[in-house]
Amino acid sequence: MTVSGLGKILVLMGGTSAEREVSLRSGAAVYDALCSLQADVKKIDIQQHAVAQLTAEEFDIAFIALHGRGGEDGTIQGVLEWLGKPYTGSGVMASALAMDKWRTKLIWQAAGLPTPTAFLLKADSEWSQLINELGHDAIVKPAREGSSIGMRKVHTAEDLRESYEYASGFDGLVLAESWVSGAEFTVAIVDGEALPAIQLKTTHEFYDYDAKYKANDTQYLLPCGLSEEKEAELQQLALRAFDVLGCQGWGRIDVMQDSDGSFWLLEANTAPGMTDHSLVPMAAKAVGMEFPQLVEKLLLEAQGRSRG
Repeated sequence: MTVSGLGKILVLMGGTSAEREVSLRSGAAVYDALCSLQADVKKIDIQQHAVAQLTAEEFDIAFIALHGRGGEDGTIQGVLEWLGKPYTGSGVMASALAMDKWRTKLIWQAAGLPTPTAFLLKADSEWSQLINELGHDAIVKPAREGSSIGMRKVHTAEDLRESYEYASGFDGLVLAESWVSGAEFTVAIVDGEALPAIQLKTTHEFYDYDAKYKANDTQYLLPCGLSEEKEAELQQLALRAFDVLGCQGWGRIDVMQDSDGSFWLLEANTAPGMTDHSLVPMAAKAVGMEFPQLVEKLLLEAQGRSRG
């Protein structure tokens, strides 16, 4: 089957999260790719009344190009389940879990997978004690934001307190995670297969929003620079991390490698970017899969899963 046999495809984009602008770019790229394949496709900017918007549309399958809350957290997936429409990516539960960095870590820890030490922060946290336990280098993260929004690296108790206040402006659930010094990698997963790993190098303090979407000096190493054996180890870890969360279809796992060569899981992404800076299309291209073919593969996987 090709996309022409899928019926009417609806590309969901935009949304109301802090990642709206990135989502609009992802959705536009997906829409253009499907047009190049002569698919029957329509794009829709999801707003506050998503249920009414989707109920009013006649479509057979959805490509979710939404990022962040409302689109990547199980919410829109639940609406599509209710409508009985197949859609790309993970289901309700896995999407909700992967969007929550804190609960993702708890599941990985329970499964015996390596992930850096972290603590939930509160307004009355013992900042000095926490920064000591974190090793004096940490990163503060809103638990349910993506694209590194609201994240800051910290070194002191005062940094930790101020960064908590900043991050809590994005989400009521905030964590501080021990900083892992070393190389950062990401592994794209498409239809049960781990694609070649990409090493990320930035001149910024970490791979933040600007490094991801605006900077021209961010380096993406592909091949990633690991030995064949170490890359295979990394890919297997990423697949395991993806699977224990119940993820399906496609996604991306972000990982650090410390100075001893050990890997540490950071985050799971169940609706990664599909822009000109995005990593999943880059990894797919490395195995001979052009952008339109990647989009087609994700839709065909979703359709096959819904029938299974």
